[in-house]
Amino acid sequence: MQRLADLPATFGILGDMFRRWLMSGLRNFLLLLGGIALLLFVLAGTRVPYDAHRALGSRAGECKQPVDVLVLLGGSGMPSAAELQRLYHGAELAQAMPMAEVWVVHPGDTTVLEAMVRELLLRGVDPERIARLNVGENTREQALAVQQVLGERTASLGLVTAPENMYRSVRAFRKVGLANVCGSPAWDHAMDHGFDYAHKRIGGKAYVPDVSRATGLRYTFWNYLKLEVTCLREYVAIAYYWLNGWV
Repeated sequence: MQRLADLPATFGILGDMFRRWLMSGLRNFLLLLGGIALLLFVLAGTRVPYDAHRALGSRAGECKQPVDVLVLLGGSGMPSAAELQRLYHGAELAQAMPMAEVWVVHPGDTTVLEAMVRELLLRGVDPERIARLNVGENTREQALAVQQVLGERTASLGLVTAPENMYRSVRAFRKVGLANVCGSPAWDHAMDHGFDYAHKRIGGKAYVPDVSRATGLRYTFWNYLKLEVTCLREYVAIAYYWLNGWV
C-alpha cells in the first residue's frame, strides 16, 4: 500500500524531469535557429552567397563549344520568371549553334510545354529543330528520359536550366551514362545603374533614415539573403541525390 501511495509523487518527479528536459531541448533548438539566422544575416553582407551561387552554376563545367543537342529543362509554370529566363537563354544558344537540335523537357500539362515551344518560336528558333519531351518529374527522370530517346546515338548535350540547379543536373545526366554533357546556366544580369536618389528632394522625411546612397543595403543585402535560401535548398537536393546514388 505504501508503494502505491508513493506512485503519484514518483510520477510527479518524472513529469517534472521530462518538462525540464523538454524546455532545455526547446531552448537549445531556438538558440540554434537564432544562431543560423544571425549567420545568414552576417553572410548576406558579404559576397559568399554570390560566390556559392556562381559555383553551383559553373562548377560542373560550362559549355565552351557547340553541342549536338540543347536540352532545355523545365519545371516551372508558364509564364514564369524562371521558365522565361531559361527559354530566352536557350533561344540565344540556338541562334549561336544553328546545327544543334533543341529538346524541350517538361512534365505534366502539355499546354505548358506547348507554351514553352511557342516562346522559342517567337524568338526565331526553327520549329523543325524543336523536339518535345513531356516527361520527367525530377532531374533524375529527365536524365533517364533523354538517355532513352538517344539510345545508342552518341551526341554532345548542353543543358539549359537555372544556375542553382546546374551542378546537380549535369552530374545526374552523367550518372545515367551521358558522359558528354556540359551546362549553360541561364544567368540573370543585374541592371547596371546606380539607383541613388535625392532623399529630401523627393519628399523624404527627416526622421526616416536616408538610405538614398546605400544601394548595398537596399538591394544587394536582400538579394543575397534570397540567394542563401536558394543555395541551401539546392545543397539539400544535392545531398538527397547523392544518398540515392543519382549523382
